[in-house]
Amino acid sequence: MANPPIQQITNTTIEQSTIMNRMTDTSSPWVKVAAAVIGVYLLGAVLLGMYWSITPAPFDVRANARELSAAGGVQAEPKAKLVTGAVTMGTLIGVMETLLDKPGGYTHNDRFPPGVWLDNMPNWEYGVLIQVRDMSRAMREVFSRSQSQSKEDVDLVEMEPRFNFNSDSWILPSSESEYREGLKYARKYFYRLSDKKASGAQFYARADNLRYWLSTVDSRLGSLSQRLSASVGQLRLNTDLSGDTAAKQSTKAPMEQVVRTPWTEIDDVFFEARGTAWALIEFLKAVEIDFADVLRKKNAQVSLRQIIRELEGTQQALWSPMVLNGSGFGPLANHSLVMASYLSRANSAIIDLRDLLSQG
Repeated sequence: MANPPIQQITNTTIEQSTIMNRMTDTSSPWVKVAAAVIGVYLLGAVLLGMYWSITPAPFDVRANARELSAAGGVQAEPKAKLVTGAVTMGTLIGVMETLLDKPGGYTHNDRFPPGVWLDNMPNWEYGVLIQVRDMSRAMREVFSRSQSQSKEDVDLVEMEPRFNFNSDSWILPSSESEYREGLKYARKYFYRLSDKKASGAQFYARADNLRYWLSTVDSRLGSLSQRLSASVGQLRLNTDLSGDTAAKQSTKAPMEQVVRTPWTEIDDVFFEARGTAWALIEFLKAVEIDFADVLRKKNAQVSLRQIIRELEGTQQALWSPMVLNGSGFGPLANHSLVMASYLSRANSAIIDLRDLLSQG
């Protein structure tokens, strides 16, 4: 077979080169359109992510409980007195609804932009979720039972494990679907509790029950305070067995160790603490209403309000574009230490409140 003429080969090569040049030419309208679309998408995703990162506003716990009662048809009169426990349970529902229905929804398990790019809001959500779990456990174990031998409430038995479902499950099932299922049982208990003509659901506002939940809060705040304080790193002595000469532990630990939160996790701990404090403020306001008689008898109302005030300090606007980690008395601020200061004072006040509640 004869070889093609040299001129034909040359023309074919020139045509192919021209086509390739047209395809890669940045002046092509299709390339410009594609670049514009991608640019608009990225800009929109960034702006949407910023909007999704705004902390939700707090809600009125008493008004929220009244709205839930009206929605369930269990409170005909607008100004009728709410049953004991309705505000606390309604606040648990309200906090979980806020977590799921705020702008952007629940982002902790997102796998696509802009949610997957976010860092602060998912950690804020996790702090809120931990408090929801602690309150739901207290509702199931003590608030709804008169004594340790009492039967657990049927709806709370279904609610609590669903709120404890994996926080970052995307599908099959997703975290949101499990949490919404838990909300269904939470509302069932709330409506049964609010029905003054029935006694199937109860809430026992006793000092020992309140101390049980506050002990969990005490432990959570103590851990967060330590993690926040470790932002600058500290050489700490081992005090694990202090106070008990017969105490033992599983394995030996060094007498001194450097405790430091990795710099990549400093903002994560900071926003988890903000979420924790946000949820606690709502729960403590609800407790102040449902346990009003107990607190008044112990002369502890002011103590509880002071705890709320300390936690409200954690919700101040962060004017820095990032969480700074300046050294102790260095030229730059250390936002983690400021947050730890508020939580530590609130934690100390909670310990005092628990001691006050234990007195006769």
